[in-house]
Amino acid sequence: MSEKSEKLKIYTYPSSILRQKARPVVDINGELKKLTDNMLYTMYSAPGIGLAANQVGSVDRVIVFDLKPDEKDLRRPCVLINPEIAEREGITKSEEACLSVIDYSAEVKRSAKVLVRGVSIDGKPVEIEAEGLLAICLQHEIDHLDGILFIDRISSLKRAMYKKKLKKILNKQ
Repeated sequence: MSEKSEKLKIYTYPSSILRQKARPVVDINGELKKLTDNMLYTMYSAPGIGLAANQVGSVDRVIVFDLKPDEKDLRRPCVLINPEIAEREGITKSEEACLSVIDYSAEVKRSAKVLVRGVSIDGKPVEIEAEGLLAICLQHEIDHLDGILFIDRISSLKRAMYKKKLKKILNKQ
């Protein structure tokens, strides 16, 4: 992140940008570097542990993440371009929330372990073997790039209850 990073607008459900499938990045340039710097700044400001480009209005296939956003000395900002899940293993359940799904969390079933491949901001191939929170975070953010929200992975009853709750929240604003 640079000192000139700016906080971007985080789009929230039901915004249509969240349903768009991100397009693969073909050119890693200054504009992409600026986008990822701004995404990291926005993620830390929110605060969150991950952010996908479409959450901030871009259709580039890019995610940023850091499992220790609250601990400045321990931060390890990561940028992953064109991430894809190459392998999955096992099943786990965990409570998830999202910067784009306001005022809601739910238990979501995910793969327990994943192998994710992508490219770093320096254009180098990256392979991440992940389990635990990192595996959940990567799957959650890659879902965003495919136009999928965690609420799409819960029961239709819970989703309907959330939509009703959201309607009340939005009517109060």
